[in-house]
Amino acid sequence: MYSNCHTYYSLRYGVLSVPQLLSLAKQNSVQLLAITDINSTSACLEFCREAPKEHITPVVGADIRNGNNRCYVCLAKNNKGFLEINQFLTKYIHAKKEFPEIPPSFSDVFIIIPFEKVLEYELETFAPDWYIGISVADLNKLKFSHLKEYTDKLVLLQPVTFSNQTHINMHRLLRCIDLNIVLSKLPESEQGSRKDKMYSITELETVFQDFEHILSNTQGLLNSCTIDFKFDDTRENQNQTTYLKNTQEDYDYLVSLVNQKITSRYKTVTSKITERIEKELNAIRQMDFVSYFLINYDIVQYARKNDYPYIGRGSGANSVVAYILGITNVDPIELDLYFERFINFYRSSPPDFDIDFSWKDRDDVTRYIFERFPNTALMGTYVTFQFRAVVRELAKVFGLPKAEIDDFIKGNRENKKNDHYFKLVTKYGKLIHGFPNYLSVHSGGIVITKNPVQSYCATFMPPKGFQTLQIDMHIAEAVGIFKFDILAQRGLSKIKDAIALIRENQPDAEIKDIDNTLPFKDDPAINELLKVGDCMGVFYVESPAMRTLMTRLQTQDYLGLVAASSIIRPGVTNGGMKNAYIERHRFPEKRTEAHPVLLEIMPDTYGVMVYQEDVLKVAHYFAGLSLAEADVLRRGMSGKGRSKEQFDSLEKKFYENCKEKGYTPKVIEEVWDQIKAFAGYAFAKGHSASYAVESYQSLYLKKYFPLEFMTAVLNNGGGFYNLDTYINEIFRCGGIVENPCINNSDHANCIKGKTVYLGLGMIKDLDYRSIQKILNERQLFGLYKSFNDFLDRCKIGLEQLLLLIRLNAFRTLEPNKHRLMWFAHLNSQTIKNLNNQPQLFKAKRVNYSLPQLKSEQIIDAYDNLELLGFTLHNDFNFIKPGKYPTTKSSDLKNFEGREITILGKLVTSKTTKTSKSDYMAFSTFLDTEGSCFDSVQFPKVMAKYPITGIGIYWIKGMVTEDLGYFAITTEMLLKVPRLPDSRFTEEQKTHKSLI
Repeated sequence: MYSNCHTYYSLRYGVLSVPQLLSLAKQNSVQLLAITDINSTSACLEFCREAPKEHITPVVGADIRNGNNRCYVCLAKNNKGFLEINQFLTKYIHAKKEFPEIPPSFSDVFIIIPFEKVLEYELETFAPDWYIGISVADLNKLKFSHLKEYTDKLVLLQPVTFSNQTHINMHRLLRCIDLNIVLSKLPESEQGSRKDKMYSITELETVFQDFEHILSNTQGLLNSCTIDFKFDDTRENQNQTTYLKNTQEDYDYLVSLVNQKITSRYKTVTSKITERIEKELNAIRQMDFVSYFLINYDIVQYARKNDYPYIGRGSGANSVVAYILGITNVDPIELDLYFERFINFYRSSPPDFDIDFSWKDRDDVTRYIFERFPNTALMGTYVTFQFRAVVRELAKVFGLPKAEIDDFIKGNRENKKNDHYFKLVTKYGKLIHGFPNYLSVHSGGIVITKNPVQSYCATFMPPKGFQTLQIDMHIAEAVGIFKFDILAQRGLSKIKDAIALIRENQPDAEIKDIDNTLPFKDDPAINELLKVGDCMGVFYVESPAMRTLMTRLQTQDYLGLVAASSIIRPGVTNGGMKNAYIERHRFPEKRTEAHPVLLEIMPDTYGVMVYQEDVLKVAHYFAGLSLAEADVLRRGMSGKGRSKEQFDSLEKKFYENCKEKGYTPKVIEEVWDQIKAFAGYAFAKGHSASYAVESYQSLYLKKYFPLEFMTAVLNNGGGFYNLDTYINEIFRCGGIVENPCINNSDHANCIKGKTVYLGLGMIKDLDYRSIQKILNERQLFGLYKSFNDFLDRCKIGLEQLLLLIRLNAFRTLEPNKHRLMWFAHLNSQTIKNLNNQPQLFKAKRVNYSLPQLKSEQIIDAYDNLELLGFTLHNDFNFIKPGKYPTTKSSDLKNFEGREITILGKLVTSKTTKTSKSDYMAFSTFLDTEGSCFDSVQFPKVMAKYPITGIGIYWIKGMVTEDLGYFAITTEMLLKVPRLPDSRFTEEQKTHKSLI
């Protein structure tokens, strides 16, 4: 009966979720309902899925508005009409234009024009599918209007936005947030009417007592609308179903590719391999995933053709077919990867192929996909209101001072002056928390559908210019749209750039085939880096947590690294399985502690769940659930699951089956708790193996070409640590790092021999145009011969010039930068007058006699710190003189269980909350020789001795040892003051003398 209902997908306007709207309809005995969000169809699919469960017939459409100016409501007669509405919305959203005031011509769409608009436009004739919308508030006006004669065209257009006063208040607050105004300034024209609510059918019949035809017209109109989508267990595959002309051609092509490429992966094709391939091909064909494999193959072929490095991972890495096609680089036969995690006959969604590309290449790959396949869009996602953020926004709406808002958010809630307002902020903050705030783009999801993407929702256009769905992955998967994950990372570009730098810097060096990682895995020198955690800059294994884990595990082979890549995930840690695995790995006698059934199921991991497929194995073999049920359990725990009722019934069945098998209640409880903690936060084994392959590629380069590799790391923005840490690593590897140089540096960092010259692009505030002028002039006409030569040839402003001088970029021409500063200032007028036109005669420069000017390292260090972000010097030389400890990281093993004092340069510090909501920190430092050591600051120490940013710290604490890993439990931590900038102190002295 209602043709204009809003949900909270009418962003910063609506307040009802889809379930709340349906509940409201049931309360009011409404069985026919149209969802029409403002300029959006985001809620339509969810509404179509949920409405039949409540015995409500769904109708979908959109409320077309320019700002808060209502134009008309569109209702889809059928799926074709829904497509038309979405295409219409898309056209104007993409163009960022206002919608037309008069509706366009549609084929399968009903248009309802509000009564007030009909009067305003003085409409007298109506298209067959146009109707006049009458709300409860309009009824009295209709009685005195000539429009009452249009009896066949009058329908109910009663907006449904609220159900109570709290909702109205929430709506008004959201409107203020949207308009960025305080509540007292909110105009009525920018908010809905208090009458925008749902009346019961009985109330409507009473109100429209003399206008029964309006209700009957509305009933007939809505009854003539049908929308057909299937969801969840009954869903149909909406992805592009064929790659070539038909499914048979697709399958034949897939088989031919496998036969053609198998020998490139396996020198000897055993019966085990052929049986696995046949099993996979039959499953892929039977489950209609052939085109999915071929599309992924097409994408990686484009990458190969363009020399784009990539890595395929996800559950698809458990597939031999994917390995042979080159989609992944992990051999499932070698690793004995679990087939049912990749695919089983009970799952309706295709396996996951997460394909990582370099951050430099991903956009071009995306462009190719959009051009190659006709129905393509990026997956959308909704950024929701988080509590702290919405509290801040609401406090601004109430006009509260920023200082008080900051204080309140920090936890000081004792402000009596505005206590009443802060109570309202907290109340409504909790209510609005979780509402969709704005549309965004999924991190890597791309959909390729068999129908136009607007068949499912409208799209919007983010800055990069690729159309994006107005729905998220959860409802998309529910309706049968499965995304392709095209992701970006910096690790791959580090590898590619490092190889380019090696070829340039060491043209005679032999570089092994980076894609053939087998020799790397068997190289003791490379594996030693893992064992001692010497992995700075290496993809996925450089963090302090990973370095610690590998030291404790004594990781020294590929399989060990595969396990470590998954053990580091929070699920394994939270379930208590990390320590169990480490102990059983290091001490074989402890493996007998495993439950014999679990040990039999997972012998490689000593009966410990390490990989995501272990959930399937345990649920299936230990608890006796079917593979279908086990997969539902896994997906449910990872946030991709079905209904709570279904999940609860599986939990009950898990307990019952285990009890029947004779397990003790304690064992059942422990295993279930491990599954629950683990499933949502673990990798598939193939996924971990894919990461490990990339780690080995980086490890090879770090071991044998460390300077080029670390330069590539710098050129790709570093990694887990700040850039200064990677520069320290270059020094530690025997390299030299120099400031940007006018004759040696490029835009990026470059390496010549063992010297790394920082790039001009590293200099803060040096603009791109100035850099291009410097480099273009040098490339065209050769090196700069003198400072005057530079000024004559390269016309940049004085401010830009001074940045270069302060960093001593002209040191090969004039070593004393202070002289150059004076010279630049004294000739500033000449520099200012230079233009880009060629000059017949060089500008005359004045040569001044300058006094002897002395340079100091401390001045250079401070200039570097300001303009580069780091000193490029040994920071331990710039602390105030004192008697400091001389202990080093390597000494920790000699102080086990004893107190130690040590100086450390802070690299990174991670703060975390304890179970009692206190804060503690894990910190990493560099010692005076540039080697890492770690410390932990428990809450009491952290409260008394807080870490206050990057710098040198004096640390006192107890050395602890854990399976060969040494760290410091901090007892006292003090930041050591830097030496002051001598220029600044001279200014202070001058200032004091003047006073």
